[in-house]
Amino acid sequence: MVENKQMMQNDYIQLEDKFGAHNYHPIPVVLERGEGVFVYDTDGKQYFDFLSAYSAVNQGHSHPRIINALIQQAKKFTLSSRAFYNNQLGIYEEFITRYFKYDKVLPMNTGVEAVETAVKLCRKWAYEKKGIPENKAKIVVLEGNFHGRTITAISASNDPSSYKGFGPLLPGIIRIPYNDIESFKNIVSDPEIAGFLIEPIQGEAGVVVPSDQYLQECFSLCKRNNILFIADEIQTGIARTGKMLACDYVNVRPDILILGKALSGGVLPVSAVLADDEIMLCIRPGEHGSTFGGNPLACAVATEALRVVVDEDLCQKALESGLYFRKMMTDLSQRYPIIELVRGKGLLNAIVLRKDNNLAWDLCMKFAENGVLAKPTHGHIIRLAPPLVINKEQLEIVAGLIEKSLKQVS
Repeated sequence: MVENKQMMQNDYIQLEDKFGAHNYHPIPVVLERGEGVFVYDTDGKQYFDFLSAYSAVNQGHSHPRIINALIQQAKKFTLSSRAFYNNQLGIYEEFITRYFKYDKVLPMNTGVEAVETAVKLCRKWAYEKKGIPENKAKIVVLEGNFHGRTITAISASNDPSSYKGFGPLLPGIIRIPYNDIESFKNIVSDPEIAGFLIEPIQGEAGVVVPSDQYLQECFSLCKRNNILFIADEIQTGIARTGKMLACDYVNVRPDILILGKALSGGVLPVSAVLADDEIMLCIRPGEHGSTFGGNPLACAVATEALRVVVDEDLCQKALESGLYFRKMMTDLSQRYPIIELVRGKGLLNAIVLRKDNNLAWDLCMKFAENGVLAKPTHGHIIRLAPPLVINKEQLEIVAGLIEKSLKQVS
């Protein structure tokens, strides 16, 4: 079928259903354009985007500076592979490592590729530096985690919808409860533990925020036991929580830092793994890489995307807007008993509905009908994460639309 102006939204949906794998369950809205905090469907209807492509569009849709960087670089050179040097990679590497204060960066594409990279890097370090016997290194992960959909990532998951039917799963993974320091204390003395992989806030689990003491104590335990603290800040990083990194709230500097999503402002798949020389230089030529990782187009875009975050002070905006928005949502929870809890940091927030009402999907459908796009997670939780450029007046409008939807569903 050739696209034409006569195609209706349902035609696009049917095309995806017929020719695409059925591995997603989208809200039935067909989008074709985005600008700032708004997206528009093929009928021209405007929506507030309160998912931000799972926090990939922190800088707002189609940010002019990022798009201009994309266009200018695309006109000149897009891909060399790492068989040769290119004139953008070093500039990007210097910028990102100096900004986050690490010796080295290993550039990749998707978030889960960066997770895989971090796990490989941790294992290599374990054998070369810590002295763990070959093939014995263990990685500690947390229940409720979401690190992606590769075999390594699903092996770390305790969600049957992630791992069931995809075995055999990866060995060498220890799973313990989240935000439970005693569980970590009970195993931390195992000499074969190489790394501790954590989301400082669990996004896909429903924006689960641990105590500050938990992160600090986990970090201290890692230091005392020569275990690498690996922070997956793919969703929480790049100003989303009101700090450049969620770990910044507790002054924790991860041994390995994983970034993605908003690293390109939602324009291209760009991810990064940062570490100091003692860890990063354990991987040598031929042992890890990517055809597209570090391509000049991605480097130009990511450099500009990070500069936008700094220049527009998006950390402070997210911090202030998040406080204001959570206050409005908490006020709503007092009037609508189907809301059990409101939680979050910065502009990564969630409303948790009572499990017995099973209304999260219906509520998101009402949101869409009223001009707000969000998506349920785990059946009874709705994540609310707009682009960080949203202003106070827009947040007030959205709060009114959410209340309107609550009235209709209730």
